[in-house]
Amino acid sequence: MTTDTAHRVPGASHPDGTGTWAVLLPAGRYDAERLVHHDTLELTGLDDAALPRPGDQVAVLADEPPRLVAVGRVAAPTGRRPEDPDDPQSDRGPDALVVAYTRRAFDEPVPADVLTLDGPVTALDPGAFRALVDRLGPPPQRQPWLVSLDLPIEADSPAEAVRLFWAYVQELGPQELPAFVSPSGDELAMQAFVLGVEANQDPEEDDD
Repeated sequence: MTTDTAHRVPGASHPDGTGTWAVLLPAGRYDAERLVHHDTLELTGLDDAALPRPGDQVAVLADEPPRLVAVGRVAAPTGRRPEDPDDPQSDRGPDALVVAYTRRAFDEPVPADVLTLDGPVTALDPGAFRALVDRLGPPPQRQPWLVSLDLPIEADSPAEAVRLFWAYVQELGPQELPAFVSPSGDELAMQAFVLGVEANQDPEEDDD
């Protein structure tokens, strides 16, 4: 890593007046953000004196090695909601840092080892922020996909089978259940994904 202090200018701001920051995901949070789509990133337990303000631009980083996984803008937090132990965002309170995602790169992060981070939140020089974000390149073109989840279920009725289906989905989730995805109109290109990555579901190929 470099130690260029130009990357760590407190209060540095973009020409439009907004600040530019790096936010480091807590340990284990990268997988949670990668597996389930969230519109916002919500973090608590941060030093209020160093928090970005609503409207500031944020580069979201994962560590070891440092890499850029998303970009967003700080949004005003809302009130507390009931805690859900299965959702890492459910313990959000009014003092949370809320980042509304504007670009995600969780599947193809880019290196961010040119930055020196001071902790969970670091003020960035606008030029350093832009140089980092530019590494993402243009956003990929969106296209329709077909995603399916098939579970063999024994039940007394179709309605009971559906209830059991959702119970299994909630219990096992993307950590254990394979989801099958293919470009719309090209089912022969179907791939299975587990834990957010392609997974072979053919036991005969595993034996080779």
